[in-house]
Amino acid sequence: MILPIYLYGNPVLRRQASEVNMDKEELKQLVADMFETMYNANGVGLAGPQVGKSLRIFVIDSEPFKEAYPEEEIRKLAFINPVITKRFGEEYPFNEGCLSLPDIHEDVYRPESIEITYLTEDLEKKTETISGCVARIIQHEYDHIEGQVFTDHLSQLKKMIIKRKLTDIASGKVHPAYKTAKK
Repeated sequence: MILPIYLYGNPVLRRQASEVNMDKEELKQLVADMFETMYNANGVGLAGPQVGKSLRIFVIDSEPFKEAYPEEEIRKLAFINPVITKRFGEEYPFNEGCLSLPDIHEDVYRPESIEITYLTEDLEKKTETISGCVARIIQHEYDHIEGQVFTDHLSQLKKMIIKRKLTDIASGKVHPAYKTAKK
C-alpha cells in the first residue's frame, strides 16, 4: 500500500523516533509498504517519520545510483532500530534531495564511511561497515529517525537562500507528483 509522505513543517519530522516494537508480520507489511511508497515517489530511501510513523525504521535501495557508481554494490535493505556506532573517512559533498522537501537539492558534507548495527526485517541483528553512496543514503535516512532533515547540515547562508522554498513546503504551496499527507 502506498503511504502518504509527510512534508517539511510536519512535527513528526522533528521528533526523535521510538524503537520499533511490533510483531514480525506487522513489521514485514510496514517494510513492504515503505518500499512501495519509496518506489512510487522515485526515492532511494524512506524513513518511518516520513510516512507519519515516529519509529526507528528506514528502507533504502541504491539501484538508481548504479550507473553513476558502477563500482559500488547495489544494496536494498530495511534497517530496524539502527544505531550508527562510528562515522569515519573524509567528508565530501554530495547533492542531496529528500521526498519530504520536494524540489530542494543542496550539497551536504558527510563522512564517506559508517559502522552501523541494526535488525533486518527478519529481526536478525547485523553490524556492518558501509562506505560510499550507500553510506550516504543511510546517513540521510538516519537523520530522519533522529528528528533531522538534510537542510540542517547547510550553512546559515544556504539556509537563508532556501528559506522561501522551505516556507512554501511547510505552508502546503507545493504539490509533488506523489501522495502526501495533509497537515
